[in-house]
Amino acid sequence: MSKTLVAYFSHSGNTEVIAREFAEALKGDLYEIKAQHAYSSHYNIVVEEAKAELNAQTRPSLVHQIPDLKDYDVIVIGYPNWWGTMPMPCFTFLESIDCSHKTIIPFCTHEGSGMGRSEQDLQKTCLNSKLLKGLAIRGSAVRNARQSVKDYLRKNRLI
Repeated sequence: MSKTLVAYFSHSGNTEVIAREFAEALKGDLYEIKAQHAYSSHYNIVVEEAKAELNAQTRPSLVHQIPDLKDYDVIVIGYPNWWGTMPMPCFTFLESIDCSHKTIIPFCTHEGSGMGRSEQDLQKTCLNSKLLKGLAIRGSAVRNARQSVKDYLRKNRLI
């Protein structure tokens, strides 16, 4: 039986809701990807913070120690789509682990941009892993996304 880690970065709480749905459906463990510095709660400011981090290719330090992933076969990675890809703390997480021979399941929350280029970025970052096509959920639809998560997992024969 495979063991699953659901790692997620959530700024507004939307991504965390979906992460919890994945963890429940897959009986997985949760890990919050959280930067040591706090992002602004003001929308326009956090947009500029995210843009500056992306342009500088910043790898923010994380608050929580990354768990030992040797026993995990599946890593679900969740994030909001910031400037067309994952927030920089997600890169910090992924570049700190060995994704080899693991199944990577991405999902993102967004307001119209879908997965953006995050799947291509994941492919470059998670070498020698099996990357599934991601699930994109509009932030405005998060509260009613339980069925979307289950349908996605069934389609991919994960439940």
